[in-house]
Amino acid sequence: MAKILLVDDDLQALESTKKILEYSEHEVVVATDGQSALQIVRSTNAGTQPFELVITDVRMPRLGGLEFLKALGVCGQSIPVILMTAYGRVEDAVWAMKLGAVDFLTKPFKRQTLVSAIDSVLKRSRSVAGSSSLLGTSDKMIQLKALIEQVAPTSATVLVMGESGTGKELVARCIYEKSNRSKNSFIALNCAALPEQLIESELFGYEKGAFTGAVGAKQGLFAAADRGTLLLDEIGDLPLSVQSKLLRVLQEGEVRRIGSTKSEKVDVRVIAATNRNLSEAAKQGRFREDLLFRLEVIIIQVPPLRERAEDIAEIANHFLVLANKRHSKNVSGIDEEALSLLRRHNWPGNVRELSNVIERAVVFASSEVITKNSLPLHISNLTDSTSVRHGTVSVTIGTPLDEIEELLIRKTLEATSGDKNMTAKLLGVNPRTIYRKLEKN
Repeated sequence: MAKILLVDDDLQALESTKKILEYSEHEVVVATDGQSALQIVRSTNAGTQPFELVITDVRMPRLGGLEFLKALGVCGQSIPVILMTAYGRVEDAVWAMKLGAVDFLTKPFKRQTLVSAIDSVLKRSRSVAGSSSLLGTSDKMIQLKALIEQVAPTSATVLVMGESGTGKELVARCIYEKSNRSKNSFIALNCAALPEQLIESELFGYEKGAFTGAVGAKQGLFAAADRGTLLLDEIGDLPLSVQSKLLRVLQEGEVRRIGSTKSEKVDVRVIAATNRNLSEAAKQGRFREDLLFRLEVIIIQVPPLRERAEDIAEIANHFLVLANKRHSKNVSGIDEEALSLLRRHNWPGNVRELSNVIERAVVFASSEVITKNSLPLHISNLTDSTSVRHGTVSVTIGTPLDEIEELLIRKTLEATSGDKNMTAKLLGVNPRTIYRKLEKN
C-alpha cells in the first residue's frame, strides 16, 4: 500500500484509474490539474504521510503534466512520477524522462500495465536506499558507523530517525548483522503499508475463528522473530490502538494472539524507524508518550545526503555499477562537471533520489561517462547562485515587503533557469506581474 497522488483533467479517466489504485489497496488523493496538484504536494506537512508516487496526465489546463514535473523539481520535491497520455509521442517520452519521470504510459492502457508499473517503481524506490551499503567516509558517516558498533552487541531497543530515503532500514540491518542475534530472524514490517485492521493480526497473530475469515491459527511477527530482530518501519503510522499492545510487549516481553486468553513469552529486539517528529506527534496525541519513552532508549540519527556531500561520488559510482548491470550498459564513470553538480544539489530525496538520477543518467548517457547533459534539468541547470538548500529563502524579520517580493521573484527565476511563465505559476501570479516587477527593478 502506498500514498499516491493521481492527476487528470478527464474526470471519467480519473475515476476509473482511482478505482484501479484503490482496488490494489493504495491510498489515493486526486487533482484535476497540475496547479492544484502542486498545491496539494506543497501543503503536505511533516505530520502527514508523504506521497510515494505521482501519476499524472500530460495535457491538462493551467499546469500540464510536464510543467508539473518540472515544478516538482524546482520546489525540491523528489517524488517519483509516472506520466500518462493519449498522445504517445517519442519526443514527449524523452523529454519526460529528462525532466525526471520514472515511466511513461500511453492511454488507453490495460489495468495490469498500470499495476505493474506502480509495483516496479515502488519496489525500486523502497529498496534502493538500502542498496548502497553504509558507504561514505565523511565525519558524519564515521560517527554513525561507530555508534552502530557500540549499539549492536546489546539488546537495547533502538529508534532510527532520519529523512525519507536516507537508508534507515539499512542501518537497522547493520545493527542486526553485528549483533549476537544475527544467526536468527530479521523481520521488517512497514507500518504504513498495511491497513489498520491488519497490523494487529500481523504483529501478534490470531487463533482460528478469532474473526470472520480466520479459518486457521496464524503466528504473528513477534513470535516469528523470537530470539531475532523485528524492524518496525514508519512507526509513526502505527494506530493508537496497536501502540498500547506494542508497549505491553516491550514492557512484559510477551504477546497474546487475537482470540486467545493465553500469553506467550518472546525474546525480540525491536528496532523502530521513522521520518517523523515523534515528540511532536506525542504532544498532539497521535503517538503514545509512554511508548516513545520505551522506544528511544537509544536514538540513531541518520544524516541526510546534503550534509555529507563528500560521500556523493562514492555512492554515485556504486549506483553506476548497479545501473550498468541492470541495463546492460558500459558507462565507465562520471565526469568532474557532472560530479560538481551532484554535490551542489540539495537531495531532498536523499540516497533514493541519487539512485534514480544515476539510473536515468546511465540510460541517457551518449558517451562512455555521465556528463552534465545526462542529468535531469533541475540538476544540470544548477549554478552557484541557484544552489539554494531545500528550495528555501531566508529573510530577516522586519525586511520591507517589496524587498521580500523582489528576492522571491529573483530566486524563483534562478531556480527555473529564467522561465518567467513557470516562475509566475509557482508564485501564483500572472506572468505580466513578473515582467512588470522586473522592469521596475
